[in-house]
Amino acid sequence: MNLLIRSDSSSFIGLGHIMRDLVLAGQYPHATISFACRDLVGNINDRIPYSVHILMTDDPQELISLIQIQKIDRVIFDHYGIDHRVEKTVKESTDITVISLDDTYQKHHCDILINPNLYADPSKYKDLLPPHAMIRCGKEFLLIRDEFYQAKRTPKKKTNAIFIAMGGSDPLNLSMEILYSLPSDRVLHLVTTSSNPHLDVLKEYERTHQNLQLHINASNIAQLMNESALAIITPSSIAHEVIFMELPFIAIQSANNQCEFVAYMEREGMNVMKKFEKQTFENLLKASL
Repeated sequence: MNLLIRSDSSSFIGLGHIMRDLVLAGQYPHATISFACRDLVGNINDRIPYSVHILMTDDPQELISLIQIQKIDRVIFDHYGIDHRVEKTVKESTDITVISLDDTYQKHHCDILINPNLYADPSKYKDLLPPHAMIRCGKEFLLIRDEFYQAKRTPKKKTNAIFIAMGGSDPLNLSMEILYSLPSDRVLHLVTTSSNPHLDVLKEYERTHQNLQLHINASNIAQLMNESALAIITPSSIAHEVIFMELPFIAIQSANNQCEFVAYMEREGMNVMKKFEKQTFENLLKASL
């Protein structure tokens, strides 16, 4: 099988799609895998351990030409900027198998629909997909990296550390709002990436606060979670990992595409905020520590 994954990352849209696509790629051990990505500001294309084809535009014809030249059998779309019309154009022009990842119950023209979220409800895709489309939704399709399975088998240390991850790019700079409200007697593990446009501010804060440890492009996130007593995160893919690790958390919405996860967390009685509010956050923090 010759499999192409169409996804992007940047300082604006974040890194989550690429990170979960790498987990999904691991489920095709016998396939020849490549990615098709734009060269956007703050991307992590150089961290993809597969061939990466750089697209100059979002024109579907450029992607179709790539599919034909590379003799692709299947394409995975994981991109909010690609809708059912683009998927239909690609399908009709190439007759390949189309797999679409979805988080927000959008219309898709695909052969297989994957919603890899705890809150996923297959009934909500009625009239949104072609009649032949297979639907793969819910907890059995979560994309959890192997490192979390390994870390969960490791005995948890007694610790008072707080794990903070507000997205690889954190365009709203919520990390700083959170840091201002955290106690100085706690070890703080703040995970981010080199795509974060506020990195200089975070580094300066780390320089003047000995309890803060900044982890940039970290490869030991599961270990850091396992060594923490509380996580402060976004209601996104990382929330699946925190829940899997059974780590208490406070989730703060940072993007519109997180609304479904927020609603799920509210129904389940989890600590979640639709936006950062200092007093509400400090109240949740006090109750969680």
